[in-house]
Amino acid sequence: MFVSRPAVHPVEAPPLTDAAENPPRVRMKDIQGMPGTPGGLALRLFQFAFAVAALGVMVSTSDFASVTAFCYLVAAVILQCLWSISLAFLDIYALLVKRSLRNSRALCLFTIGDGVRKFVGCLMDITSTLTFAAACASAGITVLIGNDLNVCSQNHCTSFETATAMAFISWFAVSPSFLLNFWSLASR
Repeated sequence: MFVSRPAVHPVEAPPLTDAAENPPRVRMKDIQGMPGTPGGLALRLFQFAFAVAALGVMVSTSDFASVTAFCYLVAAVILQCLWSISLAFLDIYALLVKRSLRNSRALCLFTIGDGVRKFVGCLMDITSTLTFAAACASAGITVLIGNDLNVCSQNHCTSFETATAMAFISWFAVSPSFLLNFWSLASR
């Protein structure tokens, strides 16, 4: 019977380095607003709350489906709601088990989801650019209906303006989260 036998190979000790030449790496402290912190959880809950408010106000009107920009806003805030609540659950988990979400893959996922993937070039933004674009398009249509066409008496202008404002506030809540994630990813 042929059985393989373990082989022991000598291992060299790592060379001694001078601490002055190679100082130890210092980890950046968790700043409130980063994933896995109470501030990050608060930002995610604000994003979710304002996106739900925008969705609820827009869907409560009967004629939002007649305008493409309003349908786009509904789709964008639904995506914003799903993204924000899933990351809020992840933040809650990290806080409960007292774990840091400073893994480079996790930070890359958060950054791609919240903002721009690269400095120049393609936008891989899943939530903030969609929400911002939808809010801008809805604001343009709301101004057209209210100020230019003067048909607010026939439409739900107040509801459209409120939903658009909630979408903008949701986008503003995404911005600090993106910046902190991007800063943390860039400092690695």
